[in-house]
Amino acid sequence: MFPVYTIEMAYARMRELQDLANRSRVHQSADAARRAKKQRAAKKR
Repeated sequence: MFPVYTIEMAYARMRELQDLANRSRVHQSADAARRAKKQRAAKKR
């Protein structure tokens, strides 16, 4: 027996998360760039 959880529900949730990610994209990309720089610097050592 399958739980009452449809593809439509999963898709709606995915869209919701994408919208949240898009709203904070500027903030996240700045953080990601900073993290990438730190990782690159660490790898060189």
